[in-house]
Amino acid sequence: MTPVQAIAALRRANEVARRALAQGHHPFGAVLVDADGHTVLLEQGNVDSVNHAEAVLAREAARRWDAHRLWRCTLVTTVEPCAMCAGTQYWAHIGRLVYGLSERRLLEMTGNHAENPTLDLPCREVYARGQKAIEVIGPVAEVEEEIAALHRDFWRQR
Repeated sequence: MTPVQAIAALRRANEVARRALAQGHHPFGAVLVDADGHTVLLEQGNVDSVNHAEAVLAREAARRWDAHRLWRCTLVTTVEPCAMCAGTQYWAHIGRLVYGLSERRLLEMTGNHAENPTLDLPCREVYARGQKAIEVIGPVAEVEEEIAALHRDFWRQR
């Protein structure tokens, strides 16, 4: 996935997050991009505090495609996956991750919000404990502020 493709996919994931927000959910969005770096195979917005966009997407991807194909795919998500979502990606065998906003930055915006008790555990640390070399790209500065703006507005109103 080229940097231009990653930025385009992150913007698409942010649109998914906007749709989730419009449906009354937290503004998180994820897309699964095929090996060509362009074709979007799945989109998923946040469902609730247990069914995060990335985890729901990874489970559905694992149901649809085999590990060999998924290893060449990229999970693109607006915010760095939490430990649960990183673990689900790991078990789904999705070989690459691109995220726009770090979980640490999200924590700075939300604080100890009851609806988002953010874990201060970078996904790279989760993956480092596994036996697969999942490539991680992020945060991506070119879209970080676009994603942060959506969250800043949302969490201020909560």
